[in-house]
Parts: sequence; structure tokens; C-alpha cells
Amino acid sequence: MGITRNQLGMTVTNSDKQGMKAIHYLGFVFGVFLLTGLEKMFGSSAIPGAQPESPIAIVDATIVPVTSPLIESGTLLIDNGKIVALGADVTIPRGAIKLSASGRFVYPGLFNSDGLLGLVEVNSVRATRDFAETGDLNPNLKVETAVNPDSELIPVTRSGGVLLSLSAPRSGLISGTSAILQMDGWTWEEMTLEAPSGIHVNWPRVRWAEATDSKKRQGSAAASIQRLRLFFEQSQAYLAALEAGASPPIDLKLAAMLPLLRGEIPMIVMAETVAQIQSAVAFAVEHSVRIVIYGGYDAESCAGLLKAYDVPVIIGGIHRLPRRRSDPYDAPFTLPNRLRLAGVQFCIAARDPFDAPNTRNLPYQAAHAVAFGLPHDEALKAITISPAEILGVSDRVGSLEVGKDATLIVTDGDPLETATHVEQAFIQGRPVDLSDRHKSLWKKYRERLRRLKGTTVD
Repeated sequence: MGITRNQLGMTVTNSDKQGMKAIHYLGFVFGVFLLTGLEKMFGSSAIPGAQPESPIAIVDATIVPVTSPLIESGTLLIDNGKIVALGADVTIPRGAIKLSASGRFVYPGLFNSDGLLGLVEVNSVRATRDFAETGDLNPNLKVETAVNPDSELIPVTRSGGVLLSLSAPRSGLISGTSAILQMDGWTWEEMTLEAPSGIHVNWPRVRWAEATDSKKRQGSAAASIQRLRLFFEQSQAYLAALEAGASPPIDLKLAAMLPLLRGEIPMIVMAETVAQIQSAVAFAVEHSVRIVIYGGYDAESCAGLLKAYDVPVIIGGIHRLPRRRSDPYDAPFTLPNRLRLAGVQFCIAARDPFDAPNTRNLPYQAAHAVAFGLPHDEALKAITISPAEILGVSDRVGSLEVGKDATLIVTDGDPLETATHVEQAFIQGRPVDLSDRHKSLWKKYRERLRRLKGTTVD
């Protein structure tokens, strides 16, 4: 039997080559099968809502505007995707569709202020993860273009009342720009409410694995900050050249920084510790850019600084562990109320590191904060109007007011309680399909129980 060598210099026999061909063919078939299976497994069958031809009047409901007192037995009128009237005495135009909501409540759609929704399906399956890019400086990365509108996680999330979510990248020093997504739409363009909504920066921090002595560890963080400073100076020089009427060579990375430098969007900085927060705020003041702190575990200790420079905090989840052994067990749970008492503007995000499925738990994260001191109305604001204000879209969403988008939910109770069901939802006036994978599996296995003799199923 002859001996040949392949291009890598590996010694193989003819029979081995035939075996390899078979393996390659089987691998190709398996790959096609896997991709087909993934498409079926991770592709939602929910059909996006259509804009009604007639106005919609939700009548006899308890309306919770969030920014004003609740309205008993009220009516909310929707036309062309906007709220055109709400109150206890609203004139309903002829031809309007009436939806009786007696005994029901109307709330603005819940707003998750950070996450990976649409960017990851199953975290353990690399092919479904699209939230990171190579390199450390990627301000030109537009996260909305990577969003999968057919994600199964989107219907599951909106079934819990979360109709808006900020999706953000996760890599390098400057990760890229985020986008505020609506939980309904055929394409990422239709789902995008606002983009870019911020440039995301992972503030450097000391990692014990990076060096063996403190000076080197501090030097590593300082070197990263110096890289950021140099990049900002280059971006500011690029902006100055454009404003002076010059025509510098097109640089997509520097051009992506212009909205930040012009004050149109904030720099959203991932920072947890006191040292990180202080350093990030000082950097933002130095370069005259707006800053939002994301994470903010030690934000209470920096309350004076944050208030002085009007820096809001996106709390990176309530359901997490204390960072230090010496911290109280409930430190993450009490953080929202401690920030409220300190006078720091904040909102709450449902975030688990590199995880999207738990976005649906946003109302329960806020409820957990209520159990540890945060007033109920403040908790509701923290997942509705507060993120809208912090991210600059409060003129469109976050509360029920005339002129705002009709992005709202109809429930049978308080959305912060687990027993509450979201019975109807509207995104910009479009009725939204509230079916999802969880509900279909529940129906499937309820039928199995029904078929078992002697079993009664409610």
C-alpha cells in the first residue's frame, strides 16, 4: 500500500485518506443537520404585530401612568401608535375598537436598561453568541446589526411585560455602541427604537492574575487608561479638524466617537468598585463627555461625586452575590434604596453576566429591592421611566402620557408580583403576540397529564 504525505506533512495511508473523506462527508452532513436544527430550535414562530386601521380604546381599566397618580376606571386611547388621550372622562371616537379591561391594570411597558437580548441564544453554544468583537477599541461596532429578531428569548421576555431593552456589546476597552430595542418586529431595523444609545466602556481594573506584584498590577490598569486617553485625544483632534472645515482621512473608529464628543450620547462605563467609579468620572470630566455608570456596586460610597457631576447609575442586577467576604449578605439587594436615600439617580437592569434568558426576570429584580427597603413606586420607576430618562428616550417611552408611544401592557395585577399575568401588550400601538416557547411547552405537558387516567388538570 503506497504512502503519501498531505500538505501538513502528516504521514497517511490511502485507506486513511478514504476514511478521512468519509469523515469529512459525515461532518458536512452533520453540520447541515445542526444548522437546520438550530434554526428550528432557536427561531421564534411568533408573527410581529400589525398597526390597527382604527383607534383602540382600552376602557374601564386602572391606569398607572407612573409619572402621575393612577386613574381608576379610566380609558386610554391609542391612535397611529401614540397615546392620544387617557383619563376618567375620555371621548371615544366613532369606529374605535373598544377593549374592556374591567378589573385590569394598564402599565407602561417595562424597560430593561442593559443586557444581551437578541445577541445570544444559548450561552454555551458559541454559534449563538454575537456580543463581542476582536480588538480593544471598537466604538464603530453597531450592536443592532447583530440582533436576531427571531430569537426565542424575545417572546419569552415580552410575555413578562418587558417590552424595551438595551442591548450592549461586551468586549475590549471600548466595546461599541448599544441600541434600545422594542420586543417586536420583522427585522432589527423595525426593532430598533434608538441607536446609538451610548458608547460602552469596560473600565480597567486590577486583576490578580495579571501580575505578581502591586506595582505591575497598577501599571497594567494605568496603561489601559492611558490607551483610552490617547484614543480620546485622537478623536477630539478628528472632531476639531472636521469643525474647522478640514477633510481628514475617513476613520470609522474616530468617526464613531463624534456623537459622544458632541454630547449626543453618553459613555456608559462598566465600573463596580470605588476606584473604578472615581477614575471613570474623573476621565469623563477631563474629556467633557456625559457618563453613566453601569454595575455600580460601590456607587453609594461615591454618592457625593456622582451627585456633583449628575452621573446616574444603572444597577447591574439585584440577584447577585456580595463582592467581598466582609459585605453584608444583602448588599446587592439594598443598593437601590441606599442610592435613593443618597440622592443618586438610578435604574435597575436584569443582567446576569453574558446571559440573556433572565431578562424576563426584570420585574422580580425590582420586587426584590422592594423587599429590602425600596418603596414600591420607586421600584416601578426604576424599570420604566428612570431608564428612559437615563438613556434619553423619556419623551417617547417609560410612562403613559399623551403624545408618547403606545408601548404598554395590560395585566391582572401588579407586574412586580410573580402571580400576575400580562394579558395584552402593545408596542407603538401594535397588538403583540404573547405566545412563547414556555407557554407552548406548558400546554404540551399539560396535555400529557390530561391523558393519564385518573388525572385532573386545571
